[in-house]
Amino acid sequence: MSSTAADVVRLLTVKGETLAIAESLTGGLVAAGITEVPGASKVFRGSVTAYATELKRDLLGVDAELLTARGAVDPQVAAEMAAGVRKALGADWGIATTGVAGPDPQDGQPVGTVYVAVHGPSAPRDGSAPGGKVEALRLNGDRAEIRMESVRSVLALLLRELAGEQTGNERAQDTERNGGF
Repeated sequence: MSSTAADVVRLLTVKGETLAIAESLTGGLVAAGITEVPGASKVFRGSVTAYATELKRDLLGVDAELLTARGAVDPQVAAEMAAGVRKALGADWGIATTGVAGPDPQDGQPVGTVYVAVHGPSAPRDGSAPGGKVEALRLNGDRAEIRMESVRSVLALLLRELAGEQTGNERAQDTERNGGF
């Protein structure tokens, strides 16, 4: 079990918030990492593995013109996937992964090009306004390594966003529960 995934579940539980996940290149690995954590059912709403480009459009609401113009491996696509899964599954937080794990380039992007995104409570669930972050990654390694680093990266991004939104009182309660820093 990933300590980052455990920290994500713990912080979501403390905050009383929920998570939904949209995955492409990671093919369900992010959701698997979250559901490995005992107690994940309190915070995890579900996931959509939208490997095919048309599913990103049809299930997650990614703009069709954006997909046609730029392809599925794009920072705005990642942002719209995160917002779309958050809306579709009724969660407080949505996260997404899209990219090229290899062995061949895709949409004109080289292997190792990955975008991870988070969309949180500071934005409307319908994705009509900004409220998320996207990170561009250039990863090395084989297909499995790229996929696993993408999982680690999206969970780390979410953890940073969750920790940044905690109030001092929540931090104090959390520290007390866990015996200090």
